[in-house]
Amino acid sequence: MNPHSEALLSKVNPILAAKVRSMAETLAAQGITIIVVQGLRTIAEQDALYAQGRTTPGKIVTNAKGGQSYHNFGLACDCAPENPDGSIDWNASHPTWKAMEAEAVKVGLVSGANWVRFVDAPHVQLTGKFPEGAPDTEVRELYAKGGLQGVWDAIVPNVTEVENV
Repeated sequence: MNPHSEALLSKVNPILAAKVRSMAETLAAQGITIIVVQGLRTIAEQDALYAQGRTTPGKIVTNAKGGQSYHNFGLACDCAPENPDGSIDWNASHPTWKAMEAEAVKVGLVSGANWVRFVDAPHVQLTGKFPEGAPDTEVRELYAKGGLQGVWDAIVPNVTEVENV
């Protein structure tokens, strides 16, 4: 993965990062390069993104307010295929996207491309024992008590899962 992607992965849950790297390696063997375009977001960054298209200019890109996105807990990344010229392929109906989405599911991640209410093709997340939808009260309470590490310790208590990536 490129240095920018690695920098973003260094701030998310290590299991998520390992699964995204595994996904990228498998896709690279098929001639598809993916990059990470978003990782961990603060609550304030999430609120600003939520305001986009509502109270600030731009297109609506999320239905999640701060604390309602797995990005806020280091459990989600947005990935996209990279074109040979280094630009990002944002055509989510292109076969490279379908391959990326399928590989995310194969490595045990939830793909936002499969959501019905708000399709979020770039989004992949590690939910572990938590619900697939918006983070529930337990996730927010764990975060309030123990920060990111508190959530990470609870999501996959058996750290050996990293070895199964």
